[in-house]
Amino acid sequence: MNEMTNSHILVHGFEYLEPASLEEAISLLREHGDRAQVLAGGTYLLVQIKMERVAPEYVINVGKVPGLDGIAPHDGGLRIGALTKIRTIRNAPQVQAGYAALAEACAAFGSTQIQVMGTIGGNLCNGSPASDTVPALMAFGAQLVLAGPDGERILPVEEFLLGPGQTALRDGELLVAVQLPPLPQPLPSEGRGESAGGAGSAFIKISRVAADLAKASVAAVLLREGDRVVDCRLAFGSVGPTVSRTRRAEEVLAGKPFSAELALEAGRVAAEEISPIDDVRSTAWYRREVVKALAHDVLQVAWERAGEQEAGGRKQEAGSRRQEAGSTVLRNTQYATRNTLRVGPTETHIINLTVNGVRHTLSVAPNELLLNVLRERLELTGAKYGCGIGECGACTVHLDGKPALSCLVLAVAADGSQVLTVEGLARPDGELDPLQEAFIEHTAFQCGYCTPGMLMMTKSLLGEIPSPTEDEVRDYLKGNRCRCTGFASIVQAVMGCGQDGDH
Repeated sequence: MNEMTNSHILVHGFEYLEPASLEEAISLLREHGDRAQVLAGGTYLLVQIKMERVAPEYVINVGKVPGLDGIAPHDGGLRIGALTKIRTIRNAPQVQAGYAALAEACAAFGSTQIQVMGTIGGNLCNGSPASDTVPALMAFGAQLVLAGPDGERILPVEEFLLGPGQTALRDGELLVAVQLPPLPQPLPSEGRGESAGGAGSAFIKISRVAADLAKASVAAVLLREGDRVVDCRLAFGSVGPTVSRTRRAEEVLAGKPFSAELALEAGRVAAEEISPIDDVRSTAWYRREVVKALAHDVLQVAWERAGEQEAGGRKQEAGSRRQEAGSTVLRNTQYATRNTLRVGPTETHIINLTVNGVRHTLSVAPNELLLNVLRERLELTGAKYGCGIGECGACTVHLDGKPALSCLVLAVAADGSQVLTVEGLARPDGELDPLQEAFIEHTAFQCGYCTPGMLMMTKSLLGEIPSPTEDEVRDYLKGNRCRCTGFASIVQAVMGCGQDGDH
């Protein structure tokens, strides 16, 4: 048999470090300084290494540090751990009810796989002006909890972003949490104990395709009283060197009766405040023009939601009660007793994986990807190598029950995990899964190269939403690309299987 080619493309060698505590992570960051990069979800750093934009000597995986994952009530608002996944935030009832703009920003965040893998801390710390979550966090007045050798400090998100790819993190510091303050409260109605109006928020993004970086984005948080805007915050993304607020546009709104004309005027002022550039996604001229429309639309939605604040407040309270009753911070003790794992660039490490129900013990290098272990070591070639940077979805597998892009998962970091590939969908006797039968029945494939990734995503979708709508199918599968056929037959197959209820 011919030796299989090495397709991982992660040719850069590095020492892999996996701290077991926050204190150890800070110590490693301080020790290695600029020679180290932090790995959390992997959807940003591994792409940067593959594209040879960074070449760290050390990769410090903080993904298993306890106490940095979860959403909990905090001083009337919320505290979100830096390792909390984007999709977890999107689906959290207390975020949807009280911080709609943040939930919408997370829903607009790349593909479903990227949402499942990516963390809010990683999205903040890459310092991108096109970040989806930052406009919403800035509009809400979020503060960041940074831990370093000298202890913790609190910094407003506005002061954290210094320029493209630049943040205010000091040597040895790690972002550990995001704190959302309580929403602004409406004033009591004159002569009554009731509240007049309320607070509302919204987020809108425009991009080339659904799972892409923004051409421009905006978040608004608005406080209304009767027909008047009491206060408003507007934060725009992808229209300057950092995400930024447009304070002159906010002043246009404050204290005035709301109208569509006022919203348009605020948009015109905002278009004068931003400093866009021409790049591969858009032109500066287009960004200035579209900001006018985005401001108008986001203010209209936030205004309407502010009028529904009383009902929304009850939902938020109920969501907070559910959160207090359930888990608040995850992974408190799971890794507390182990030591920091160190694997040198020329060394290997023994890992255990349970793949399709079978346990495997393997020796892997620090820069070896889960995709290559599956394809080259275990000869499970259903997961395909496509783009290599998380954009095509062809390599999707289930990792501990959730969809993951195996081209962006270090094998060493997957130690102890459960993996399901397309080969594991069929029953032991070889009978195909009903989902596979539905794809055949509807001819939802042509060459078949990207079909395994779509099957794995659809399996996850139907587990989460047993009878999805067409819009839900298209949104969930937006990170899976098929180059040789239309999407209609794929959607029909998914919906047919969902309606049958046997998957």
